[in-house]
Amino acid sequence: MRKVLLIALIALAAAGCSGGDEGQPAAEAKASAPACPAAWKPGWQRLANRVVIPVHCPSWMPSPIDAQIGGQWSSDGASVSRDRSYLAGFLWHEAGSGDVHVNFRGYPGRKAVPRCVETRSTGGKTRRRSVPCFSDPQGTRKVGDRKVTVYTVSRDADQWHVTYLWREDGNLYTVSEHVAPPLTFRRVLQNLDRIVGGLEVVRPTA
Repeated sequence: MRKVLLIALIALAAAGCSGGDEGQPAAEAKASAPACPAAWKPGWQRLANRVVIPVHCPSWMPSPIDAQIGGQWSSDGASVSRDRSYLAGFLWHEAGSGDVHVNFRGYPGRKAVPRCVETRSTGGKTRRRSVPCFSDPQGTRKVGDRKVTVYTVSRDADQWHVTYLWREDGNLYTVSEHVAPPLTFRRVLQNLDRIVGGLEVVRPTA
């Protein structure tokens, strides 16, 4: 029953999301290519040069956060692992009001869904097991030029997030957002549609 409800909500959100800016006709929004804001671009360019694969800078982010790496909503910058996979997260949190949390990930040369370590304590014993970082797929959808798979169970820094996953240029990418007040599940889907539909590819220059 839960899965049927999630699928219905995903379909409903897609029907209600125009893809254009608020107050701007959809036709006009589609006429201009997505552009990474000038203030955000240097950080994403440095990330692309560091991981040596294209990265995706959004042209829009849900209020009140932005996507300036190392900025007000990204105090830790972008983290890069030894395999050059990266995480760029942006978070607003206010006690009693909820949070707005969006993560961008890239996995160079990876095709399969990455694995995470899950720890559980039962009967006084701690057990660790390898599980998919993203699971419970709810099908695929077309967002702009990208075909994404929607995952409703995510782990580690993406816990309680809805995740959009796709493959591009031989690499695997994800964008996820936390489902938490003041955002509803439907609103998160609309936000992810708008974020992924407005990505600018930033290619390494060094």
